[in-house]
Amino acid sequence: MSFQYKNYFQKRTKPLGPRANEKIRSQEVQVISSDGTNLGTLSTREAINIAKREGLDLIEISPNANPPVCKIIDIGKYKYDLQKKANKAKKKQKIINLKEIKLRPVTEIHDYNFKIKNAKKFLEKGDKVKFTVKFKGREMQHTHLGNELMDRIIKDTSELGKIEIEPKFEGKQIIMIIQPL
Repeated sequence: MSFQYKNYFQKRTKPLGPRANEKIRSQEVQVISSDGTNLGTLSTREAINIAKREGLDLIEISPNANPPVCKIIDIGKYKYDLQKKANKAKKKQKIINLKEIKLRPVTEIHDYNFKIKNAKKFLEKGDKVKFTVKFKGREMQHTHLGNELMDRIIKDTSELGKIEIEPKFEGKQIIMIIQPL
């Protein structure tokens, strides 16, 4: 029984970044110069020579076009700009978390107020809040207490959030999700 290492320690197959210079596969490319003017369709060899004369690289910007679009720029600067653009897009994303608050139908008023205060804090931050009212044993005969509790929660959080998922029974619990306004 022989174990072959060559498949386990293979090199990375996916290239890092766009194709540049000699790695461009097509015979002809649409070339955009370093100052942004369109030089037209040239052979790849000729385009690489123009780039080398300027001391820059020929980078494939749009590989799926026919012929592929290439630009004469410094590859380091191009990768830096792509990274900056990706970081800017990542900053603009708003991540919404789902916070869960668990209650019981016999939750005392002080505990209820404390949990509602936390729910309001979550809603102000922009997070969704999932309320779960759990029933145990004989409490299942008094589901109206859970429904009343959910109605009170809706009333208390109405100025900060609206109902995304109406209160519904799932097994031995009532679940409701409130999203920020």
